[in-house]
Amino acid sequence: MAEMDLDNERYSGFERFMFFLTPILFTIILLGVFLMLFNENMRNRMLEAGNSIPYLADVLPDPKTKEEPTDQQVAAETSTAKIDELRKQLNDKTSELTAAQDKAALADEQIKQLQSEIEQLTKANEEKMLDDEQYQAKITELANMYALMTPSKAAPILQSMSTDEAVLVLEAMAVDKQSKILEKMTAQKAADISISLKDVVSAKDRQIAALQGQLDRQSASSTTTTQTQSVLDTTQLQKTFASMTAKSAADLLIKMADVSPSKVLRILNAVDDSTRASILQEMSTINNGVTAQLVSKLMTGK
Repeated sequence: MAEMDLDNERYSGFERFMFFLTPILFTIILLGVFLMLFNENMRNRMLEAGNSIPYLADVLPDPKTKEEPTDQQVAAETSTAKIDELRKQLNDKTSELTAAQDKAALADEQIKQLQSEIEQLTKANEEKMLDDEQYQAKITELANMYALMTPSKAAPILQSMSTDEAVLVLEAMAVDKQSKILEKMTAQKAADISISLKDVVSAKDRQIAALQGQLDRQSASSTTTTQTQSVLDTTQLQKTFASMTAKSAADLLIKMADVSPSKVLRILNAVDDSTRASILQEMSTINNGVTAQLVSKLMTGK
């Protein structure tokens, strides 16, 4: 009876051990099954291990080997890589094209600005050329006026001018007219003018020299000149314009006013009152505005 109780106690202990061991084994086996089902690498390794066991290799299937990519797959992968490369090149070219278009637009804007500046410079140059042509036309017209006068009357007037101014007028005349007028001038003045005439100088340079001479005289107007020379010039001018008709003198002075207004004022100051009145009357008939300006300067002593 006691032996029977001992066996019951022993089996009861083993049963208790198996009670704890069975769930653990079941869990391990279940995990192994899951690994075989869902982990291809683990399944292949277990199949390889099982195939190495005799007789068991006949039952277990061969492990799956890694499939080699097919030609179509290789071609598809190559095409995909090529497409990606071409797409990248296309994006690069698009960026370059956009940058080139921006540069072209900027260049077009700069070209338009330069064209506008060229047009402005061309217009300004044309206006300047027109002014130069008008100035030269006035000088030519004045030279023709002196050429119509007798040399004995034209010479004293031109001699009263500066050398540059006289050269500017004489250069517009014919050579025979120049020689006749120079014959009536003083030797020194004729020599100075002749030296200037022989020099090859552009008309523009002569105009600048004449204008510079006027500016120099205006800046030095406060300085006194010798009394003998002043009386001589005034006497010559008075005799010359007294012998001319009022209309001829008025025409000449109106032309001179465009080139040297200071000379016109000097001539008007040199003549007597009756001659001045006659000349101013004729001048007002020709150009009332210029005459009014000259009279205003005469009254202010300018």
